[in-house]
Amino acid sequence: MRQKIVAGNWKMNMSSESSSAFINELKSSNWPQDVNCIIAPPIIYLMELQKVNGKQIDLCGQNCHSNDSGAFTGEIGAAMLNDIGAKYCLVGHSERRSYFNESNEFLKNKVDGLLKNSIIPIYCCGETRIERENGTYFDVVEQQLNEGLFHLDNLQFTKVIIAYEPVWAIGTGLTASAKEAQEMHAYIRKTIEKVYSLEMAESISILYGGSCNPNNAKELFACKDVDGGLIGGASLEPKKFLEIAQAF
Repeated sequence: MRQKIVAGNWKMNMSSESSSAFINELKSSNWPQDVNCIIAPPIIYLMELQKVNGKQIDLCGQNCHSNDSGAFTGEIGAAMLNDIGAKYCLVGHSERRSYFNESNEFLKNKVDGLLKNSIIPIYCCGETRIERENGTYFDVVEQQLNEGLFHLDNLQFTKVIIAYEPVWAIGTGLTASAKEAQEMHAYIRKTIEKVYSLEMAESISILYGGSCNPNNAKELFACKDVDGGLIGGASLEPKKFLEIAQAF
């Protein structure tokens, strides 16, 4: 059975007070026992939330540098994330690719740095609206996987989570239909099978990211190859986030 996951990416939001209140509310909620809860707060709150959290909720970095240390002003290394209790880290979110020009090669190095430090990468992939409309979206996603992940050996690859996030559906209010989400998730799984094996393809959790909310989560999560969501805006409100987790 693949792991069911609901991960919240807070992006550059929340305060020290509101983030602690969020975690405390979530800890006292009726979160489904078979759904893994992951929160990716701004890095300055991660250590504080680890103290508030205990071990009930898995914490996740939003970004990291590929090197553990060095003259990289303003950056955070994977070893540092491990040191402050992060279990996961996002890699290749569309905002990092777009605003900071992060290439697949650069992301590949981040993946390697995370795995070296026992942190699970949540590798994001997805197409822009133009790529969706011109029909190249399968090729785009396959290239992102090929260049960012498929250098890993079998053991390393078992430790990766993939998040499909159609860029045109992030922060726009648009959402891929359940049919579109399932189609891409199935394609990603088939691509993994070609490179690794059917067993590997069936064991990897693939999340949907792109304006997933309490209204559409049930339909999306009912798809055969969708194992949960990487949630943006709806992850800023505990009640909405909980409703999404209860949609399985």
